[in-house]
Amino acid sequence: MFIIDDILLAPLKGIIWIGEKINNVIEKEQSDEGLIKEKLMELQLRFELDEISEKEYEEKEKELLEQLDDIRKLRERED
Repeated sequence: MFIIDDILLAPLKGIIWIGEKINNVIEKEQSDEGLIKEKLMELQLRFELDEISEKEYEEKEKELLEQLDDIRKLRERED
């Protein structure tokens, strides 16, 4: 009975495992301060090369700085 259950539930367990891995990667990316800083530097470079407008730069910069602030607040709560 246990073997049949394992065989029948294997695809579901695989999907759950993949979902957990994706969730871990997303959480890691959202909490990685270095990644946000890299994005800020890339954004500034794109602005200096006139690839994006000032308005677009300011909107994206504001969004990234809010993410950075959230990460720092979260770390302060954890400590």
